[in-house]
Amino acid sequence: MTSPFMLLALPVRPDHTDKIAGVVHVDGTARVQTVDPATTPAYGALIEHFHQLTKVPVVLNTSFNDREPIVDTPAHALATLQACDLDAACIGEYLVERF
Repeated sequence: MTSPFMLLALPVRPDHTDKIAGVVHVDGTARVQTVDPATTPAYGALIEHFHQLTKVPVVLNTSFNDREPIVDTPAHALATLQACDLDAACIGEYLVERF
């Protein structure tokens, strides 16, 4: 089953709940977004690298905002990064870190 747009909230297997607790809702479901490495190779590679490091093939995908609407431009992302407690942000193929 594929779900590229996070439209499905599916049950998480109880034996996996501990491993991905940050994405499991109180009812035992998680909103799933599947990733096709052929379509998004950089994101697919990131997930695979994380899987190799942690043995967990899941990353948390969340909105990027801080007491405001979700960022919609690179300039807005940089302004939000400056204003909040995040350490870094990926913008396209760039990693921008706070100093």
